[in-house]
Amino acid sequence: MRFRINWDAVGIAASLACAIHCAILPLLLTSLPLFGVNIIHNRMFEALMITAAFVIGSYSLFHGLRSHHHRSFPLVVFSIGFILLVLKEFYVRYETWLLLPAVTMIVSGHLLNFRYCRLADHCHADDCDH
Repeated sequence: MRFRINWDAVGIAASLACAIHCAILPLLLTSLPLFGVNIIHNRMFEALMITAAFVIGSYSLFHGLRSHHHRSFPLVVFSIGFILLVLKEFYVRYETWLLLPAVTMIVSGHLLNFRYCRLADHCHADDCDH
């Protein structure tokens, strides 16, 4: 007997899980202060999230750079964005002025990386290492 995956059912289940997540998460996050947990402007939480985003983002960009497009521009844009994001933690007075360009540059670095990976003819290049 062959096992077949019903992709429509998987899609419906994923959509339902997403809907439940989107409905419950705001309720959970807004009720955390009632239990003495404050994640907004919490230095440890912010440092953990910035570190996690940096590790994941750097891995993604280095993979694209090394294995596909061999262009460093997305990594430079991403790095400048992360420098601004870290500076935001130290210069709280200028938080908004640093956060907006930081997020814009981080997202732009990922979009550039995605675009360069899609445009790269990596499967036929001599310097392709995968």
